[in-house]
Amino acid sequence: MNKTSFGNYRWVVCGLLFLATTINYIDRQVIGLLKPTLEVEFNWTESDYANIVMAFAACYALGFIIFGNIIDKIGTKIGYSISIVVWSIAAMLHAIVNTTLGFGAVRGLLGLGEAGNFPAAVKAVAEWFPKKERALATGIFNSGTSIGAVAAPVMVPWILGLYGWQEAFIITGALGFVWLIFWWLFYDIPSKHKKISKEEFELIHSDHEPDSEHTGSVKWRRLLSIKQTWVFIVGKLFTDPVWWFFLFWLPSYFSSTFSLDLKKPSLHLVVVYAATTVGSIAGGYLSSYLIRKGWPVLKARKAALLTAAICVLPILFARFATDIWVAVGIISIAAAAHQAWSSNIFTIVSDMVPKKAVSSVVGIGGMTGSIGSTFFPLLVGFILDYYKLAGNIVAGYNIIFIICGFAYIIAWLIIHILTSRMKPVRIQDLTE
Repeated sequence: MNKTSFGNYRWVVCGLLFLATTINYIDRQVIGLLKPTLEVEFNWTESDYANIVMAFAACYALGFIIFGNIIDKIGTKIGYSISIVVWSIAAMLHAIVNTTLGFGAVRGLLGLGEAGNFPAAVKAVAEWFPKKERALATGIFNSGTSIGAVAAPVMVPWILGLYGWQEAFIITGALGFVWLIFWWLFYDIPSKHKKISKEEFELIHSDHEPDSEHTGSVKWRRLLSIKQTWVFIVGKLFTDPVWWFFLFWLPSYFSSTFSLDLKKPSLHLVVVYAATTVGSIAGGYLSSYLIRKGWPVLKARKAALLTAAICVLPILFARFATDIWVAVGIISIAAAAHQAWSSNIFTIVSDMVPKKAVSSVVGIGGMTGSIGSTFFPLLVGFILDYYKLAGNIVAGYNIIFIICGFAYIIAWLIIHILTSRMKPVRIQDLTE
């Protein structure tokens, strides 16, 4: 391993993870932006749309289990490649379906493939970064969820206006294949990488896990028996549904409440999702900063999670907003806080479990969060359909905002109880 111009190659890796996550969220966001067009084209009700979202969420949950296990077994490079090929093909297939059932089927395949993104990315961060840098690295790649959500409201209406809704799915879906070229050119684990310097290799392994070379296979029943796994499960179960609501219903909320024209690029949505970029990086930076100041790792993560939970609460006041920009400001704070939460809840996994089990734990927690996200759209669809028939759909959104506001505080309280005197788990504890 000789010195090269890539003295900080781990940040090149972080950049690749960021781009993949950005594409992941562009692909899943397309349908939310095309919802007003597609519901006219195919006569969808709110419940029809909720069922399509549910199909995505259910398969996303299944995909977490599949890819969490696969990636820990075959490695990040190949596992991530399989994931992005599956989801890119699925994204493009949206262009050829013409029934609600067809959209549900391709949406399910998209969810199955997209589920591999976070198990692979979190494992790559654990492989390439020491603990003191992991939250920041996670915050940076996780900000791709925000950039994807910012790019989509600009790209999709533009493509829709020039070409049509089918082309919007085809063009955005093809982006994954472009990324795949760079992934194979630039990525490998540090011990096999030819462009990493000796100094950087030593930095990456400065907090080397003494049992990281253990060759036994991880027992899933053991993962479910430890509190460390349940911390992540709780963190995802209560908050993932909120984020999915932000992704799939915010465009419709602004359209129905403030008559926002979704056939044009939307500055309002760009502002909301741009704020989440700041939240993702700031949340990762906050806990990393506290660790550098001497705080214990777990205490720093929990402090950042509590800060995020408190910052979500202002969404309770969205119901009083009569101006679209006031609503944008309130929702932007809550959405940014979610991303700060996400950066730290993902990092807790790599803090508390061995690298060999990271993808599996992310898969289990991600599956649980997706199960919650599978059923939450049913509730959202029911509430919105009920109040739409009553002629007051805004009241339906207000009820949903109340649910979203309290979800993070409840999750934090449970995590706080679970983490009392918690220590990192050894690989032997998971394989014996």
